[in-house]
Parts: sequence; structure tokens; C-alpha cells
Amino acid sequence: MNYDILISFALATSVLAISPGPDNIYVLVQSISHGKSYGMATVCGLITGCIIHTTLLAFGVSAIIAANENLFLGIKILGSLYLLYLAYKVYKSDTSLNLNSEHVPKKSLKQLFVQGFFMNVLNPKVTIFFLAFFPGFLFSDSMNTIWQFYILGGLFMLVSFLIFSIIALLAGKIKTYTLKHKNSGFVLKWLQIVVFVGITVFILT
Repeated sequence: MNYDILISFALATSVLAISPGPDNIYVLVQSISHGKSYGMATVCGLITGCIIHTTLLAFGVSAIIAANENLFLGIKILGSLYLLYLAYKVYKSDTSLNLNSEHVPKKSLKQLFVQGFFMNVLNPKVTIFFLAFFPGFLFSDSMNTIWQFYILGGLFMLVSFLIFSIIALLAGKIKTYTLKHKNSGFVLKWLQIVVFVGITVFILT
């Protein structure tokens, strides 16, 4: 078992969870608008949805690996190209962070959990991202690949849950900081680009 790969995976996941995206921005806005518990309910729903994507990936890609190593290599190459595409999209995006929390409808904690769950499960981009991100971080030559994908999925969910929870609990301070430091969006943008490119290089080499 290669623990260095797992550490690299956890670090990459941390940066991606911190970087502005639709999920953590939604968590932030809910927390600012209605309180920390509403942000946490959204976090729990989003993270729970990752179980579905991990399961699809674990059984689907493991079957491909067992059937054809060359096809698996093709998946990693396509995944690398997709990550470079994501880096390009981030590069072309605006650096400003839109944290407008006015007129955000208030929902119950259960409704936010369910919404977060389906936001994740029904988003095909999450499936594609998992397919691009996870295969390059298989960490053992002896362990069953299904178990490896579940361990990676569990680590991804744990790290993302911790980061998203911090975002929900510190929502007010984060909003104040971003308003005071206009270059924070710029820094996070380029940090995200570096991580996407770095993952691509790691997968291909």
C-alpha cells in the first residue's frame, strides 16, 4: 500500500474542496442566510450523494480493469484531458465570488439535506469528475480495486465533509474576509488551476 498516494489524494481533495464551486458556495450562502445548521444540513446531503458515485465508479471501473488494462489506460488519458479542460474553464472564469444571500428561500433542514443529496447524485459532472480523478490514485497492487475505490471515496467524503463544515461554521467570517480581500478569489482560482494541472501530470506519469 502506497500511503504517499493517499496523502497526495487527500491534499488534492482539500484544495478542490476549498476552491470556490457551486457546492461550497451554496453551503456558504445557506449558512449566511439562515444559520450554520442549515449549511451543515446541505453539507450532509452533498457528501451522502458521493456514496452513489463511488459505488458506480468502484464496480464499473474495476470491471474494466479486470477486462482490459489498455482500456483502463484510455480512461486515465481521457480523465487527464477532462481535468485540463476543467483547469481551462477555471482560467476563463471570473475571479469574483458571488455571495449574494438576499432573497434565498428558507427550507427545512430535511429539505436541504434531500436537496443537497440530489444536487450531487443527479449531477453528471460529478460522475465524470470521479471517473477522471480517482483512477490515477489507486494505491495498491495487491488490494482489490473495488475496495481501493471505496477507500478513496471514503477519504474524499471525509476531507470534503471537514472542509465544507468549516465553511458552514465560519460562513460569516469568510464573507467578511472575501469582502475585505478582493484578491482572495484570484488566489483560489489559480490554486485550483495548479491542482488540476498537477493531478493531470501525476496521473500521466
